[in-house]
Amino acid sequence: MQEPDSFDLEETGSETGTEAEPEATRRAAGVAESSRANRGWWDRNADEYQVEHGTFLGDDRFVWGPEGLDEVEAELLGPPEDLKGKDVLEIGAGAAQCSRWLAAQGARPVALDLSHRQLQHSLRIGGSFPLVCADAGALPFADASFDLACSAYGALPFVADPRQVLREVRRVLRPQGRFVFSVTHPIRWAFPDEPGPEGLSVSASYFDRTPYVEQDEDGHAVYVEHHRTLGDWVRDIASAGFRLVDLVEPEWPAWNTAEWGGWSPLRGNLLPGTAIFVCERD
Repeated sequence: MQEPDSFDLEETGSETGTEAEPEATRRAAGVAESSRANRGWWDRNADEYQVEHGTFLGDDRFVWGPEGLDEVEAELLGPPEDLKGKDVLEIGAGAAQCSRWLAAQGARPVALDLSHRQLQHSLRIGGSFPLVCADAGALPFADASFDLACSAYGALPFVADPRQVLREVRRVLRPQGRFVFSVTHPIRWAFPDEPGPEGLSVSASYFDRTPYVEQDEDGHAVYVEHHRTLGDWVRDIASAGFRLVDLVEPEWPAWNTAEWGGWSPLRGNLLPGTAIFVCERD
């Protein structure tokens, strides 16, 4: 396992300038293009993301999605007292808030992210666990290295081949290991990504798997997000060798009055916004 690098917080800031706004479209985007685009997007936007959402996420909370479902209550990885001494891999860790919470329970987390800049924010906040900058489709760990793995909106919505990531996670998990991951609920792809009333009318086919792509004036992708139906996710999980033991669709709680992109109390009280898959390795 890699120890945290001495990342320099001044090394790569958010880009500024007068670049044209990217064009939003739906088109094919493969593994390499998706990885390259999303690494660049998160490096450029990590600062803004942490400023905008850092208070909601906290420095050491484990939140599964915009609804605010907390692992303290959900216990999807198991009771907190059972996490002590467990080796846990967080995939798409961002600033590693979840890993920081896991460490506080006595677990031994490793925080992995594609974005160098996101991991710099983890160093800014602090923590003694390892940070690894790597692609989730090629995990740099030996077989059977971890007891648990988790991913809260990390990596899986942004990869062109989720089966490769799932196979890699299974490889690095020990027998009876558990992998829990959250993604945008697939039904949301049929609706506009708007928090208000305009986001309540179907505007696209739920069955259209064409990726959402933002591209520059030369047609190069600068951000890619991929859509799978619920059935696709179930088949992908099974084909990777996992058992799906639970599918959690968090309801919007009364205390949460925040809007986050297309998530809002209005939509959250009518439509599921997040899907959490609880998987186990035999």
